[in-house]
Amino acid sequence: MREWHIAGGRTLPIGERTLVMGVLNVTPDSFSDGGSFFSLESSIAHAEQMIAEGADIIDVGGESTRPGGTAIVSADEELKRVLPVISHLAKRTTVPISIDTTKAEVARAALDAGAAIVNDISALRFDFHIADEAARSGAGLVLMHSRGTPATMHKLPPVADIIAEVTSSLRASIAVAERRGVKRESIVIDPGIGFGKSQEQNIELIAKLDQLIAAFPDFPLLIGTSRKSFIGRILAGADGNPAPVEDRLHGTMASTTAAVLKGAHIVRVHDVKAAVQTVRVTDAIRSCEVD
Repeated sequence: MREWHIAGGRTLPIGERTLVMGVLNVTPDSFSDGGSFFSLESSIAHAEQMIAEGADIIDVGGESTRPGGTAIVSADEELKRVLPVISHLAKRTTVPISIDTTKAEVARAALDAGAAIVNDISALRFDFHIADEAARSGAGLVLMHSRGTPATMHKLPPVADIIAEVTSSLRASIAVAERRGVKRESIVIDPGIGFGKSQEQNIELIAKLDQLIAAFPDFPLLIGTSRKSFIGRILAGADGNPAPVEDRLHGTMASTTAAVLKGAHIVRVHDVKAAVQTVRVTDAIRSCEVD
């Protein structure tokens, strides 16, 4: 059985079952929850709820990276948002905490406060010193493919071959991480659904996820489809308008099922209870196919 090495000398099992990462946005402007968990009290309560529902990891983010977002949050502001939550949770749970950030300064402080994983949506493009912090602490490092910045990614022309683009870009990011001391067993890759991809390319990535997994046999794959706009467009009403965020649960679980059947090792979700039940059934079906 493979293991994902994270900070504190800890490991998470890979392949035994699909792991569920619960999203905790400590922001006032997240696309998915609109700042519902911006206060410390509501953030802690929601994290504890997700843990009770079976989350294997809690991913704490202090800056919205929604496509089209233009607000730039300073490291100081990001730290004010996330550190109290991470410090509190680290004292009250053994469930690993992930810091969702693109800033090395934030990663360092979060890891010192008790986080065990760094989730970088830029795959070191914005700040390669994040790899230094992961290496220093032995933290898990998620490298997610994206193009441009959250403000520009949807203005970029689509690449001709999204599988080739994601593969080559992630290989380059892995090389940077390893050069800076991150161990291979600490790295997880993420194709970055919704980040600089067209509607068709998001669907193609899920449909061909097994190709990416085959291209990276040494690295677990994490995927996040939860509540994303491509689901809203698929579920558009008769008026042609995308389904609102609150009506994307079933679409999210359908895409989660497809990703797990294609080999995903970790799913990043907002609705933990539904995801835990979904992957449990999907894992049982997949294990029967393997047998």
